[in-house]
Amino acid sequence: MTVETRATEVAAPRSAVLRWPLAVVRTARPRQWPKNLLVFAAPLAGATLGRDDGLAYALVAVAAFSCASVAVYFINDVADAERDRRHPRKRNRPVAAGDLPKSHAVVLGALSAAAGLSFLYSWVLKHIPVVEVLFVASGFLLRVLGGAAATHVRPSGWFLVVCSLGAFGVAIAKRYTELTGLGPEAIRHRPVMRFYRPGALRASQFIVAALMIAAYLAWAAGEHSSARSWHLASALPLALALIRFGVLTGRRSAAPVEDLLTRDGPMLTCELAWLALFTAGL
Repeated sequence: MTVETRATEVAAPRSAVLRWPLAVVRTARPRQWPKNLLVFAAPLAGATLGRDDGLAYALVAVAAFSCASVAVYFINDVADAERDRRHPRKRNRPVAAGDLPKSHAVVLGALSAAAGLSFLYSWVLKHIPVVEVLFVASGFLLRVLGGAAATHVRPSGWFLVVCSLGAFGVAIAKRYTELTGLGPEAIRHRPVMRFYRPGALRASQFIVAALMIAAYLAWAAGEHSSARSWHLASALPLALALIRFGVLTGRRSAAPVEDLLTRDGPMLTCELAWLALFTAGL
């Protein structure tokens, strides 16, 4: 075996090891990242960083926009892979060329999007009333959508409405129990709480629960005849569970909302009754 042959055999595994990370970097398009420095345009023009810790906030904004753009690049390359293969230049993109599997690109895109949202939430969104509640609710809904994507089950419109309202109701309840359970300390713990009032949160919780039941009934009424009666009946224990949830959150307890859903006897009874009727209609 010649020296040249041995060198080629050693280089081949190394190139295989490097192919995937290089494909990831190329798909992320780092040459496009400098445009996110436009975040500093206004501070530079005004010759000021504005608020306290303005530089830190600006850097977080750059990171958030960078993660968001990277997520778009990954998902876009997956969506356009077939067209890119017929393009004289774009066919060399890693996803189109097969150097980066589509499934890997989707996962990396999702992680980049999550990272961008995490930056925004930690430094910006969690200080904006209502928006931060919607963001918390989106965390519950994303888990539902993740399950649907993993199993290749396409969720119906009513299903998404019911899940969205349920997640929103839980997020509102979390803020209500924090505000009533911690009292004045709630604002020190979470500054955005100064914008909320217990009465408004309580009313919102009941309104969202009523809308959730209405959406659930609309979904059940649209089911096929063999399932319709079971699913309509399942709305009763669901409504009782929401009523029980309202009672528990009104007790001004410091217990996490998740414990109210999983450690209360009557609540578990309602949940199991709903599950039994729901399953019977499947």
